Amino acid sequence: MTAGYYKLMMAATLTLATSSQGLLTTASKSNGEYRYNFATVPFLAEVLKLVVSSLLLHRQFLIDPKGTHITRDWKSALLYPIPSIIYLIHNNVQFLTLQYVDPSTYQILGNLKIVTTGLLFRIILKRHLNRLQWIALALLMIGATISQISCDKGSTLAAPLMGYVLGIISACLSALAGVYTEKLMKMNNDNLYWQNIQLYGFGVIFNGLRLFFDDVNVGYSNGISLWPRVVTRGYNIITWFVVFNLAFTGLLVSWIMKYADTIVKVYSTSMAMLVTMLFSIILFDISPNLQLLLGILTSSISLRLYYFDTAELHPDITNKNSKLRDRI
Repeated sequence: MTAGYYKLMMAATLTLATSSQGLLTTASKSNGEYRYNFATVPFLAEVLKLVVSSLLLHRQFLIDPKGTHITRDWKSALLYPIPSIIYLIHNNVQFLTLQYVDPSTYQILGNLKIVTTGLLFRIILKRHLNRLQWIALALLMIGATISQISCDKGSTLAAPLMGYVLGIISACLSALAGVYTEKLMKMNNDNLYWQNIQLYGFGVIFNGLRLFFDDVNVGYSNGISLWPRVVTRGYNIITWFVVFNLAFTGLLVSWIMKYADTIVKVYSTSMAMLVTMLFSIILFDISPNLQLLLGILTSSISLRLYYFDTAELHPDITNKNSKLRDRI
């Protein structure tokens, strides 16, 4: 199995896992409402990712103790809470944005992260994108947007200026978190599982603090959320699938950040949105619309264009150049 094929399989798996998350979350409702504290899901997912990464690192040490590289510098460790801080700010900006725009407009503005990821990919990681790839990213954003526009809502995109400003900031923060994480994962040759332990360790701390402050704000009326019996209160088997799937998705993302790049994640998550819509049509007997079909078509063309080998456009020139190099 080649490295390219392996990356493709991981990206496809991430697409399916991401698309399943929304469906599982909806299915975890009891009588149309969530019976559990939704904030406990990411906390338990972070704990699970931390445990799995620790076990995999231990196994790696047993197999190849000398080849398992680990940096124990505290200055390096201090870089790992930054993604959690960025996501914390992003979540608050999301909340503020929804005070100015409706959910449909918010989803459409969220597609701006596709282009902002490309910009930060170029600025921070110094990765060159050719014109065809920029066109492909623009098409992906257009395809995702088309699939979300409803013809029945004339008020879509009608929002105050502040809503658009916050939407753009949200898109930039989302892109920054992804690009920074990739830079962090590739800054040295540390073992992936060791890097995961540092990332998820801080993730557990930040999510735990959120639960703690939520309890303080309500005067502990619902008990102490971090207490084992309380943290899983209201959980059913589907809720546990939500936790497991979220943890699995996070582990996949870290692998892609280490061995592929942020753009692969962008395509996976964008295509996951379309896959979720298709699953919704099948499971909930929703009629497909023209916007969804156009969105899938545009996104598929975008994917082909982004990974298109420009050498195929001029095979004769490429062959002549290779022969010239051979002579030299």
